[in-house]
Amino acid sequence: MSITISGEESVYMPEECWELIFKFVEVHHLASISLVCKRFLKITNQLAKSLNVSQSTVPVLPQLLHRFRDLTNINLRDFRGEIDDLLSRIAESGLDLQALDVSTQTDFPSHRLRILGSKLKNLKYLNCSQIYSLKDKDLDSIAEIFPSLEELDVSYPGVRFHITGDLDSNFFSKRITDDGFCQLSMKLKGLRKINLAGSEFITNKSLQFLSTNCVQLSEIVIGHCYYVNEEGINLLTHRCANLNSISVSGIRFSVASSIFDDPLACTKALSTVDFSDSYVSDELLCSMAKACLPLKKLILSSSCSFTVNGIVFLLSKNKILQYLDLGQVKFLTDEIMFEISKFLPSVTFINLSLCYELTEFTLFNLIRNCPMLNEIKMACTKLGAKEFTSDFVVNPQVKSLDLRHNKCLGNESVKKIAFACPNLQLLNLSYCCQITEEAIEEVLKRCPEIRHLSVNRCKGVKKFLIDFELPKLEVICATKSSIDDEGLSLIGKNCRNLLQLNLRYCVNVTEKGVKEVVQNCRSLQEINLKWCDKVSFDTIARMVFSRPSLRRIIPPSGSVPTESQKNFYLQHGCLVYEG
Repeated sequence: MSITISGEESVYMPEECWELIFKFVEVHHLASISLVCKRFLKITNQLAKSLNVSQSTVPVLPQLLHRFRDLTNINLRDFRGEIDDLLSRIAESGLDLQALDVSTQTDFPSHRLRILGSKLKNLKYLNCSQIYSLKDKDLDSIAEIFPSLEELDVSYPGVRFHITGDLDSNFFSKRITDDGFCQLSMKLKGLRKINLAGSEFITNKSLQFLSTNCVQLSEIVIGHCYYVNEEGINLLTHRCANLNSISVSGIRFSVASSIFDDPLACTKALSTVDFSDSYVSDELLCSMAKACLPLKKLILSSSCSFTVNGIVFLLSKNKILQYLDLGQVKFLTDEIMFEISKFLPSVTFINLSLCYELTEFTLFNLIRNCPMLNEIKMACTKLGAKEFTSDFVVNPQVKSLDLRHNKCLGNESVKKIAFACPNLQLLNLSYCCQITEEAIEEVLKRCPEIRHLSVNRCKGVKKFLIDFELPKLEVICATKSSIDDEGLSLIGKNCRNLLQLNLRYCVNVTEKGVKEVVQNCRSLQEINLKWCDKVSFDTIARMVFSRPSLRRIIPPSGSVPTESQKNFYLQHGCLVYEG
């Protein structure tokens, strides 16, 4: 295709140039671009790399596999049904997949995966998490079928109980044990990442096999493996020279833990440490600091036994930390967080949710003291319980705030937050019951970059009192709010680029308001009208035909489209669920 620049002669643009341009376009806009011409359709088809398959996708799966020939990742996690037929279709498609997700299935599809494995020689990632029947022999099969695997998730194999409440008599014979990981590790020498969380019957032997045989191992997740202790973790940190990420939960580390005591023997690449829901001592945190790890991500959520001294010492020795999760750490107070905030010069993400003693002092001190901070999570704290009276600074770096479930948070506090964070793109105020449209109006005025706004269960939000356009607002979640037709009319008028609208349980909404939104929001893709009882099911057909961009509709409760109706809407590109 050629383009004309400033009235001059047309310039031919090679496909490679268009592809580079389209890579900067957000995925939801590619559908519109594909309609411009056959050449753009071809290019956008080549950009599609992943496909999520559910029951609604099955009727058109052959067409999708034929159309998108550059797919590298297929996800079957949300599919509920006979998976063997799907795997056969994928095998017959000739696609050169690199990633496959068959998690959450009832049975491990060993036979069909073996057929698929004969076709997929370059599969690098396989997700088999939450499969009830997964056992040792299946790990052996995985290693034989996909010898080039580099990433494997076999976490949380299911536990099944009889209707009487008794444990399945075959339970212990169907579990993953050390024998399974022994065979797996000997056959997958190139394994780099593995998630074996929830494998309740493995011991330190499994970690010994992995650390000995999989020399390229760089990432491991070992959550809730109750027979694994710090001796097994010690094997990983001393034997795996390439280990850069370790996630351990539910471990009780001793005060004299020697995991990081020998800096010369310990891995030098470790940049991510997750010790959530564990007993972590100050001594362990201090040994991490002395080991001079290139730590960029630290997760201690729901952990205990350490104090402010341990965490401050570690942070004072590490200036490159970017991600800090201290959610539900009970001893945190505003005063402690003020000290911690002095040692976070590079942090871009912090989670302090469920820290019940923290107030606005912590929020505004973080905004002041952390110049690189991009995302803050402070759900279920005491925001609003104590007024912040000091001067506060503007931090243009903050893009995302999750402030859910702060029942004391009021309009004045939200106004201050909007002033301090003018470049907000995501704001979640769900379950903040004192918030009204007055605060929302101030947020929308001061934060023109806002893209995602959640006001679920904010009964004080009835309408968005705005008389200006919000071209970047794409998602509004207003479940169980008091929003009405007038509010929807304002949304339709001023949020024309809206993509998703959740109105679940908005009992004041009628067909009139829905019509305004559908008519004016020309890019609308998803709308949820569950329990909007003043909207009739007949409205759905008009929505589908009047707004071609719609891809997903959840109709009012009690609305059950027939199979022929579902298929008819699907032919128009829209999936209509049961209400």
